[in-house]
Amino acid sequence: MPSESLRFETLEALKNSPKGKLNYSPDWLEKGEVNTPTISGEIQEESVVSPVASPPPAISVLSPRATQMAGCIRMCERKHKAKVELSLRLEQQERLVATVSSCESEQLKRYEELMELKQRQEYQSMRDMMEKETQESLGRQEKLREEHRHRMKILNLRLREAEQQRLREAELERQRQVEGRERHRAINAIQEEVLQLNQLLQPRPSTQTDPALDHTPYITRGNQLCSQVSDVVPASADGQFPSVEDLTVAERALQEMRSLVRNLQGEEAQALKNMRQALKEAMCNVNITNEIKQILISYAGLQTGADESTLKWYSALQDAANQCAQACDELSRAKDTQTKKLKMELQKAATTPVSQIANISGAPLKEAFEKIDKLLSSRPVTSAGKTVSASQHPQGLEFVSYKLAEKFVKQGEEEVASNHSAAFPIAAVASGIWELHPKIGELILAHLHKKCPYAVPHYPPMERGTSVEDYQKILGYRVDDSKVEGQDSFLKRMSGMIRLYAAIIQMRWPYTGKQGPHPHGLNHGWRWLAQILNMEPLADITATILFDFLEVCGNALMKLYRGQFWKLILLIYEEYFPRIEAVTSTGQMGSVTRLKQFLEVSVWFQAPNIIFS
Repeated sequence: MPSESLRFETLEALKNSPKGKLNYSPDWLEKGEVNTPTISGEIQEESVVSPVASPPPAISVLSPRATQMAGCIRMCERKHKAKVELSLRLEQQERLVATVSSCESEQLKRYEELMELKQRQEYQSMRDMMEKETQESLGRQEKLREEHRHRMKILNLRLREAEQQRLREAELERQRQVEGRERHRAINAIQEEVLQLNQLLQPRPSTQTDPALDHTPYITRGNQLCSQVSDVVPASADGQFPSVEDLTVAERALQEMRSLVRNLQGEEAQALKNMRQALKEAMCNVNITNEIKQILISYAGLQTGADESTLKWYSALQDAANQCAQACDELSRAKDTQTKKLKMELQKAATTPVSQIANISGAPLKEAFEKIDKLLSSRPVTSAGKTVSASQHPQGLEFVSYKLAEKFVKQGEEEVASNHSAAFPIAAVASGIWELHPKIGELILAHLHKKCPYAVPHYPPMERGTSVEDYQKILGYRVDDSKVEGQDSFLKRMSGMIRLYAAIIQMRWPYTGKQGPHPHGLNHGWRWLAQILNMEPLADITATILFDFLEVCGNALMKLYRGQFWKLILLIYEEYFPRIEAVTSTGQMGSVTRLKQFLEVSVWFQAPNIIFS
């Protein structure tokens, strides 16, 4: 029934409630207890309560409902008791399990401790055994080392003795080798000096024309001395060293060779002195031109720059070049495509034939000349497969004239500077074009003087307000990004342009029928040479340009002026050259040496041919 189930639930709830935890006893009525607490109001109503004093024991009679309730209570208490007993058994079991687990854990710890102890004991035993073996091994090794040290000590003593013996022998051999090589080097140096001195015994250009000086005895004895020295050299070339006796023989030969050279030089000096005196006496009978007279008169105080007339001529040429450049300015600065194309074609037509002139001759040279002549005559020419003419633009002729003159000078600056022989074909074409078109000659001189003022000749002074870079450009140096070109490069370019100028003043175009005077002939070269000698020399520069000029056109000047030219050469050698040496430092002696050798050969080899003719 539902009410019965609710009763059990009510009893269970009261059982678990803090206020309902009552102990039920079924013997309450049997014992005669009154006002027994009840579980619920329903039970209280059904209980029998006696107000009378305790009667004798009697059998209590409960109602069925009370009996049922009591049974329920008993069943509930049994269940509760069973649960409590079960809980106690579980707790006992857990305590037993914990106790057993604790015992087993302790036993395991003891076992592990025992195993660790055994391992430590085994490890200690093994370590003791290894230490014992190590000590025994160390003892054996120490014993072996001791024996080895003893053996090494004995061996080292023997090796030291052997090494000392070897060093003593090596030192003796080295000393012998050093002394032998010293004697070998000494004999080689002696042989080299003897051969060089023997060259000095040969006749030189400055003395071979003197019949009073005979070199034959000196040459014969010099050859004998060279043979004596050579006899002791082959022996040392086979790995053997010359002996002290061989060195003594070579030194004696050297001393005798030196004496021969000194004696010969003394005779040569006397011969040169006699020849110089004879040359001066012969030159006194030669007519002197006004230029040389001017040099001789003013030589006590040389100028530091060009004279006034030369500067006026120089300025007039520069003005003419500037006017030509301004006249073709519109064409030079053209921006439209057609005009720019025409400008490039005209420039190629002007510069290409000049670029092709180097060492060519005959028909190719004549072809280049004719192309240039046609272009300057406003006739059509073919260049790079295209036909072009200066008449195609009002400024065309001025433009090609300016570019052509500029290219001629550039060829001297670059081509002639590297290839000296190219000066003559280029000068022949330039001279021929100059003769047909005089304006080209003026423009060539203007470009030449601008790039090489020493061709004027002119040493431009530094004016106030002029920067160092600008002044270096005026002197002819190339300056790129404030970096000035080296002195060797500068002198090479100046040399090329001076050589071109010296070639132009003597060359004529060979394929022309005109026999008129040269448009800028040797008289201008004579004037240039006279003015150079009237100016104070510049270090490195004067010696370079003077040597280049004389080497190229000295022969032509000699043929034209003859005795007066030799007078001028003698003046350069005796008076002007010492001034050049005085302003030249040690590192700039290359050009000075070349000039000196040229002057010596010219004065003492060529001049006597005129004196004694």
